[in-house]
Amino acid sequence: MIDFSESQLERYSRHILLQEVGVEGQEKIMRAKVLIVGAGGLGSPAALYLAAAGIGTLGIADHDYVEISNLQRQIAHFTKDIKQPKVDSAAEKMRAINPDITVRTHAIHLCAANIRAIISEYDFIIDGSDNFATKFLINDACIFENIPFSHGGILRFEGQTMTVLPGRSACYRCAFNKPPAAGAVPTCSQAGVLGAIAGMLGTIQATEALKYILEVGEPLTDTLLTFDAKSMDFHKIRLKKQKNCPICGENPTITKLLDEEQAVCREGPEALKKS
Repeated sequence: MIDFSESQLERYSRHILLQEVGVEGQEKIMRAKVLIVGAGGLGSPAALYLAAAGIGTLGIADHDYVEISNLQRQIAHFTKDIKQPKVDSAAEKMRAINPDITVRTHAIHLCAANIRAIISEYDFIIDGSDNFATKFLINDACIFENIPFSHGGILRFEGQTMTVLPGRSACYRCAFNKPPAAGAVPTCSQAGVLGAIAGMLGTIQATEALKYILEVGEPLTDTLLTFDAKSMDFHKIRLKKQKNCPICGENPTITKLLDEEQAVCREGPEALKKS
């Protein structure tokens, strides 16, 4: 049992007041380990909110450096951080919000050779990556390691997210099967993205992580949540665990991790319909 200090009781008082959380729930949060893949538009708000919530160990994985074009939506990075490693910039803000937590930085490119060793140290993974290759790699690694994760993707004014509980719910490949051909769809740098929707989706992903840790509410399993910020329409697309899924189906054909050809960061209902 965690011996809360007076400062911690005050810091987390609004959580503790919640019947669904209380002291026991806050203890679960403080013992949890969450890895955020991508310190960008989605990873930034997720990292800040999970740090504020008191997640005991937060990992942040990204091999990129802060650029001025990131600052329009990647709120963990400030102007002074330009040219700094994103993981260092994000970790600084996470520790500033909550010095009680442990922050681990993974300034590497995740690939088939290293991802399982890294994610195996965590209870929940947040996919804040910006390309299909990494998204499918996260899905497959989490299936193999039996670690739940939250998928997220944004472009223009739209966002989507789903939560995967390996062995229990539809996985990312159940919905999308395989990456599109490289160059088949635009990237965020080509098509643009409204900065604020990164915050909308990243906070949903942080909420899904907290719900899982607390065992509260209904996760976004077997469900693809999509939204269009222009109309503020939110939709839930029901998914099913596919018997012929190449990784979680009855006769899986994917038996080891492979690095997919690097593709682009476009998803959505249209892609789902074509899969």
